[in-house]
Amino acid sequence: MKEQMYQDKLASLKRQLQQLQEGTLQEYQKRMKKLDQQYKERIRNAELFLQLETDQVEKNYVKEKKAAAKEFEDKKIELKENLIAELEEKKKMIENEKLTMELTGDSMEVKPIMTRKLRRRPNDPVPIPDKRRKPAPAQLNYLLTDEQIMEDLRTLNKLKSPKRPASPSSPEHLPATPAESPAQRFEARIEDGKLYYDKRWYHKSQAIYLESKENTKISCVISSVGANEIWVRKTSDSTKMRIYLGQLQRGVFVIRRRSAA
Repeated sequence: MKEQMYQDKLASLKRQLQQLQEGTLQEYQKRMKKLDQQYKERIRNAELFLQLETDQVEKNYVKEKKAAAKEFEDKKIELKENLIAELEEKKKMIENEKLTMELTGDSMEVKPIMTRKLRRRPNDPVPIPDKRRKPAPAQLNYLLTDEQIMEDLRTLNKLKSPKRPASPSSPEHLPATPAESPAQRFEARIEDGKLYYDKRWYHKSQAIYLESKENTKISCVISSVGANEIWVRKTSDSTKMRIYLGQLQRGVFVIRRRSAA
């Protein structure tokens, strides 16, 4: 009996081995079917992930392309505005130079220094001509604004005109008003691309109010911060103005914060 059972089991194992080699074993087919399902599921997930990543990359590409185009247009507009502002500034300087020459008349001319020439005695040696370098022509460096130049010219014209005797009712006999007191000084400096003015920090693209001595109040935006000056753009017509630190310190212009809305 034992020998018979041994022979039956051995024959069964040989038969299963033969079916396994032929691929017809039921257990083998069942497990292969399960592996095939897992393989197909993994391939399908990989394809879905690939499609998702491709869509995301395409969206990022379109987004970056639009952002690059917008930045290019903004830089082009800013460059054009800066060049226009520089040309306008040069035009104003030329006009101010012409106006100054017309108002001051011959004060712009360099007058020669009058020297006395003595007669040479018979025994004196012949004088050697002086070959020193000729003085360079006078040049004007405009570091003031248009308003300051006009104010100085009006003061010069007042000094040139004859003074009338002061009457008891003239302003010289009246008590001094607060407006005649010395101008208020403001603390203003530029550090790390930001403006520190009147105990507050101001940065690029910040909305402000710009006030002047004529009590005008202009709504502006800080377009850039330089080493010794700032550029502001008016919100009404988008024209740019250059404001120097000295003007802020002397109170020629006053900056106030305003809401960006």
